[in-house]
Amino acid sequence: MEDLELFIFDLDRTLTKSRSNIDEEMSKIISELLKHKRVVVISGAEFSQFKKQLIDLLPESANLNNLYIAPLTGGSFYRFEENNWNKVYEEILSEGKRAKIINSLEKAVEKNKFLQTKKVYGKQIQDRGGQITFSALGDKAPLDEKTKWDPNIEKRLKLKEILDKDLNEFEVSAGGSTSIDIREKGIDKAYGINKILPILSTTTDKTIFFGDAIYEGGNDYSVVSTGIKTQKVSGPEETKKILKEYLKNN
Repeated sequence: MEDLELFIFDLDRTLTKSRSNIDEEMSKIISELLKHKRVVVISGAEFSQFKKQLIDLLPESANLNNLYIAPLTGGSFYRFEENNWNKVYEEILSEGKRAKIINSLEKAVEKNKFLQTKKVYGKQIQDRGGQITFSALGDKAPLDEKTKWDPNIEKRLKLKEILDKDLNEFEVSAGGSTSIDIREKGIDKAYGINKILPILSTTTDKTIFFGDAIYEGGNDYSVVSTGIKTQKVSGPEETKKILKEYLKNN
């Protein structure tokens, strides 16, 4: 990895536990990486979630000019310039399309018992403008509950199969530990990366992606098609281990 210029990371279950804040050790590792390398974090979350989980928890000394944020699975992109976060681009779903997706999700929950949970924590369906996210247990669910709900990804892939038939004009992918993301067709992490690389004036052979969901149906899987190096991780601890070894030797 010695020739790399750009490190791209998924957020949940790669840099952090699902919808949890980055821990102190990871914060220091990312800050150290930012001294010499550019870093993109790409996820289905909104920008405000990146602020809460990642940006605001980095050390004050962190070189934010080397950090780039790609919310909504690459459907939007932010860079830090003149001491402020500025939006470079954003793709938005029309109001009619968002309504259609939400209606389809509501019908899926009504018809399928495996999606009907005893308790929902917060919002089950989140309208993020450029993306609709379905979180089976709600967006405020405790981590231990989320971890138990679908450990083998079977429920999310079953829901994806249902939605692929009903919403075949949209992009549907499994994310996080209980989530499904629905976007405009063609907007996935590959779309984001292919758009971001020219903006950052770098190439596929100088770029690596870290993610936990590099499997068919997972929201990291599309990255394989870009031709950049990929590193599948089981979670934040494995990401730390790989990065610490890299920083030690470079």
